[in-house]
Amino acid sequence: MSATNETGGGGPQKSASKDHKKPTAEAVRGAIQLGIGYTVGNLSSKPDRDVLMQDFYMVESVFLPSEGSNLTPAHHYPDFRFKTYAPVAFRYFRELFGIKPDDYLYSICNEPLIELSNPGASSSWFYLTSDDEFIIKTVQHKEAEFLQKLLPGYYMNLNQNPRTLLPKFYGLYCVQCGGVNIRLVVMNNVLPRSIKMHYKYDLKGSTYKRRASRKERAKSSPTFKDLDFQEMHFEGLHFDADTYNALMKTLQRDCRVLESFKIMDYSLLLGVHVLDKKIRERGGRGDSRRQGTQKVLYSTALESIQGGGKPAEPMPDTDDETMGGIPAKHKDEKLLIFLGIIDILQSYRFIKKVEHSWKALVHDGDTVSVHRPNFYADRFLKFMGGTVFKKINPLRGASSRRKRSSIQPIRSVSQEVLSTVKEETNEDRKAQSMENLDDAGSGSCQKPDLIPSSSNLNVTISAGTMSSNSSLDDLKLEQDMDIDDSGHRRTSSSTLALDDSAQPVSPQSSTPDSELDVYL
Repeated sequence: MSATNETGGGGPQKSASKDHKKPTAEAVRGAIQLGIGYTVGNLSSKPDRDVLMQDFYMVESVFLPSEGSNLTPAHHYPDFRFKTYAPVAFRYFRELFGIKPDDYLYSICNEPLIELSNPGASSSWFYLTSDDEFIIKTVQHKEAEFLQKLLPGYYMNLNQNPRTLLPKFYGLYCVQCGGVNIRLVVMNNVLPRSIKMHYKYDLKGSTYKRRASRKERAKSSPTFKDLDFQEMHFEGLHFDADTYNALMKTLQRDCRVLESFKIMDYSLLLGVHVLDKKIRERGGRGDSRRQGTQKVLYSTALESIQGGGKPAEPMPDTDDETMGGIPAKHKDEKLLIFLGIIDILQSYRFIKKVEHSWKALVHDGDTVSVHRPNFYADRFLKFMGGTVFKKINPLRGASSRRKRSSIQPIRSVSQEVLSTVKEETNEDRKAQSMENLDDAGSGSCQKPDLIPSSSNLNVTISAGTMSSNSSLDDLKLEQDMDIDDSGHRRTSSSTLALDDSAQPVSPQSSTPDSELDVYL
């Protein structure tokens, strides 16, 4: 390789053999910071221009000897070569997310990188910047090659939809040191260290061997899997309707994009923070400057989902304290959710097809993680929308209580009308003479056209109804009261006589046609 030849070309054989040793972790971190600092600084001096198709496949290479050169600084690490893939295209991606070159260099190069343990099955290394902005992951040759082929479609998708849960790639590089090629990609950090994650999950939607190992469970901050989630959060994480719909809409769009690129075996990295003040204060870590000084657009979970759903009730934390987490609930606990889709550089190639066929022979083919991209996307969405994320349904009692409360003023109004009509009726009763009452008594016994009423309440309601159409002066109220043998007072049936135009009257009736008689 060119890096190996240039390393050993100018020095003695002993020095060359020493350089071919596997680089240490400290040397790798130093080479990453030096290489990115040089290439980004050199690129910022070039004028901005539109991204062309050939920019996606361009590779720039620079050799950085330990003693330095006219173009590169001296350093105390072994000699290495640094390659930058598609520098112009990635510069456009960083500008799309509002990352300035100075901020990008400050985050990566100002302080030493923090090495993280790898919870996955791959042999990747993870480095985190001190301000929690970026995470650097080493990738295999096939993954780096696939990402470079993916860049034109990735460019088109980001232009159409910058709000996405897909990984946001900010740079693709390669360090050649000691005969070893270390390819790495710079991405957004999904889980901030400044907020303690009480639960972490790597979810794929499959059940075949999807349980954290004993070694993983023994860690201080383990990463659990699908079967662990069903046991520990079997009721799911509940969101209000707007947030749930926005989250699922974003997941659906992202899965369709991955399906179109024939990508499968990706995961949803899910961090759960329980909103308990004491636990949060005890678990807070990381650079305090990270809070309130966000430089990257659409990098938080709440910004990444469509529409930015609002919580069902005001949260006690401010925006700076929540760090962009999505409010949720589990039973009686208030939560903050941090999430993002990871490991999208796995295409359904020949090796994956063979892996799926072999696993399908020994187990149910629909439950293994490796599957066809369209089936994988459907299973992924079904698991997320039905098992992991759930919608908070509005309480039915709230609407019924509102209806009951609205009945009270209606009742009060009706009672006032009925009491007014009753008072006026009593006054009319007192004003009537005994002679009229006697005449009414004889009339009530001889008129077959009178309609008996079942209760005194119907009479009052009928009078109140007619009072809204005509004045009470047009009504003639009469009462027929009989005294039975036991001395008790008996009220005759209340009747309402209509005029001849409305109902026929018996020839024996002497009631005038223009009068309405109410008999109590």
